[in-house]
Amino acid sequence: MILCANFKANKTRQETRAYMAVVESFVSANDITDTVIVFPPFTALEHDPRNVLIGVQNGYPVINGAYTGEIALEQLEEFGIKTILIGHSERRHILGESQEEIAAKFRFFAEQGFVIVYCVGEPLEVREEGNEALMTYIEKQFEGIDLSYGDLILAYEPVWAIGTGLTPSNEDIVWVHNALRAKTHAPLLYGGSVKVENAGEIMALDNVDGILVGSASLSANDFCEMIAQAAELNTEIGE
Repeated sequence: MILCANFKANKTRQETRAYMAVVESFVSANDITDTVIVFPPFTALEHDPRNVLIGVQNGYPVINGAYTGEIALEQLEEFGIKTILIGHSERRHILGESQEEIAAKFRFFAEQGFVIVYCVGEPLEVREEGNEALMTYIEKQFEGIDLSYGDLILAYEPVWAIGTGLTPSNEDIVWVHNALRAKTHAPLLYGGSVKVENAGEIMALDNVDGILVGSASLSANDFCEMIAQAAELNTEIGE
C-alpha cells in the first residue's frame, strides 16, 4: 500500500516537525513496510526522512529563474525532494492550472526522475452524467501524460468528494479504478474525504493500492491509524 498525507496550506514548520516525529516513530516501531509519503507546505520541507518520504505539493518546471512566487528544481534539490504531487483538483480549479501547464510540469519532473503522484477526478455535474461521461472527462486529464512512466502513482480524487465528507460508493470506486487499471500499470490511490472510519474499507477494494488523504491526515494519530489499517490488510492478504 501507499499512504499519502497532503497538508495543503496547513501546519507550521514546528507543527510539521512534531507530526513527523510521531509518524516516523510509529512506522519504525511497527515495522511498517508500506510506502508512507507526507506532502507538507514549502516552509516545512527540511525534515530528514528515515522511514517516511517527503514530497512537495507543487513545483515550477524549471531549474531556476525569474518566476516570482514559484519554487524550482534547484530549491527542491537542496531539500533532497524527489517526489511531487501534480494535477491536484485545487491546482486545476482554484488556481487555474491548464492541462497544458500540468503536462509540461509532468514532463519536466519525469525527466528529472521524480516520483509523481498524478491526480485526476471529476466534478459532481460530470459524475451525475454517468460512467461514460466521467471517463471521457478523466481521459482529457491524461493529455500529455505518460501513463507508462515508471515512477508514476495515479490518484483518483472525485472533486465533489474532496473536503465535503461525501464519498462515492464502493462500487463506484471499484468501477473507476478498474477502468484506470486498463490504462496503466501504475499504483492507483483513492482520495476524497478519506478518514479513519472508511480508510480500511477503501484500501480493501479491488485495484485500490493506497490512499491520498487531505484534512483527515492532519492528525498524526489518525494518519498512523490509517497506516495501521493498511498493515492489517497486508497481514490478512498474507494469511
